Amino acid sequence: MIRVQAKKNLGQHFLKDGKVAARIAAALSAEGCSSVLEIGPGKGMLTRFLSERNFSDFRVIEIDNESVHYLMTACPGLNIIRGDFLKLDIEETFPGTLAITGNFPYNISTQILFRVLENRSRIPELCGMFQKEVAERICSGPGSKVYGILSVLLQAFYNASYLFTVEPAAFAPPPKVRSGVISLRRNNVTRLNCDEKLFVKVVKATFNQRRKTLRNSLRSAFALEREDHEWASLRPEQLSVEQFTQLTNWVSRNLILSE
Repeated sequence: MIRVQAKKNLGQHFLKDGKVAARIAAALSAEGCSSVLEIGPGKGMLTRFLSERNFSDFRVIEIDNESVHYLMTACPGLNIIRGDFLKLDIEETFPGTLAITGNFPYNISTQILFRVLENRSRIPELCGMFQKEVAERICSGPGSKVYGILSVLLQAFYNASYLFTVEPAAFAPPPKVRSGVISLRRNNVTRLNCDEKLFVKVVKATFNQRRKTLRNSLRSAFALEREDHEWASLRPEQLSVEQFTQLTNWVSRNLILSE
């Protein structure tokens, strides 16, 4: 059997606990999805359980050549895309709807989530493993200390659920942190009731200065005619997604446009 060495630059920590893999595979519904894609299968522990689900179109994408060669031997017949998910043309590769799963590399997990957001019209579901801190941030609500940019942007379009925690011993080599498995499923929002690009800017501007009140963070980021919003004395972690939508509309109405 081909030897696969975990590579630090790829953030590889191979899942070795079959019980954890089985739970992740079972948690993915893929309901109404034309295809299922596993990102970064590594040595294929999760892959084996996903293959048993007999999805009509199941593929994996792997950037590491050693892992690709290992999987070709260990999982004959597996449909493997060689390459980087962050550079994948999702629309061309998957013309239908797509469910995404995986033990996501910590070093690109946030980038994966932003790609999912960009393609939310064709990705109804994601179920997989992140660093526990990131998983908790994604699923936290207003008032939480870890509620932030990812929480708001993802929850604007997805229902987020924290499923369970995974200890370092489940991996080889074991990471220095715990992991968390989450589920994201598309909600009924197709478009926000505001300028979506400005919404992202408002969310990022306020959370990038989360210790400041909304008045001060918005003043730093935008030229506004007024600063008297009713939530001006609040901090960003106190606002829900809907309130950020309303705040975005208020910012839009009060922007000083350069001539």
